[in-house]
Amino acid sequence: MAATSVWLKGQMLSRYSVNLHQATRRFSESGDKGWFRSLFVHKVDARKDAHSNLLSKKETSNLYKIQFHNVKPECLEAYNSLEAEVQNRLHRDQDFPCEVVGSWNTWYGDQDQAVHLWRYSGGYPALTECLQKLNNNKEYLEFRKERAKMLISRRNQLLLEFSFWNEPLPRPGPNIYEMRTYSLKPGTMLEWGNHWARAIKYRQENNKAVGGFFSQIGDLYVVHHLWAYESLQSRDETRNSAWLKEGWDVNVYYTVPLIRSMESRIMIPTKSSPLQ
Repeated sequence: MAATSVWLKGQMLSRYSVNLHQATRRFSESGDKGWFRSLFVHKVDARKDAHSNLLSKKETSNLYKIQFHNVKPECLEAYNSLEAEVQNRLHRDQDFPCEVVGSWNTWYGDQDQAVHLWRYSGGYPALTECLQKLNNNKEYLEFRKERAKMLISRRNQLLLEFSFWNEPLPRPGPNIYEMRTYSLKPGTMLEWGNHWARAIKYRQENNKAVGGFFSQIGDLYVVHHLWAYESLQSRDETRNSAWLKEGWDVNVYYTVPLIRSMESRIMIPTKSSPLQ
């Protein structure tokens, strides 16, 4: 009798487990998904548009390109002179719908590195037109050959500017520039933009904010914030003062979990840079 009782209880427990599994499966596959699945699935609001359209400036069609050139140490001075000559020629030629926003050498960060930020007024068509013209320009092709002798490596990205950031405009110097680069977790760009649209007001009052950009081609989910300071001491004081403003700590609290990695470059503008 005891053995029979144990066997019956085992059968009942087995049938209960099967029924629970089937019920749970039907429940989780139902149209409304129910509370059970909501315990495990993070809900994401449906979006009707790409984040690039939601975050970028509607009134302009500017496209930006950022270049990172790692230069042979012994060639940096010659490289800067060659780049300045080509940039000046492009600026004087109205046939090229592009302009250099800023050029720098990295002071702290990757050493012997040149960073260039270009603006294409007219978006992708302007970029395509410019590249086609340059590839048919013998003088420019010779410049590229000469420049290649000075480089170790190079990479670039195509960027859009955040709608809530300043337009990067020429400014007098002397300044040092900080480029803070954030690699975000995929799917978090809108959340980042929503927080920074409120937080930027804490950093704009002293004219230190230069521009904010996010990548479209190249490494994706990358954000670049560009700041100008009179000195490293000025940078330290400006950043510390932000923590005294109510609301800045909230922005940091909510944006830090969105970041996979971050990097800070301190850069010195070249002599030909519009941002001095």
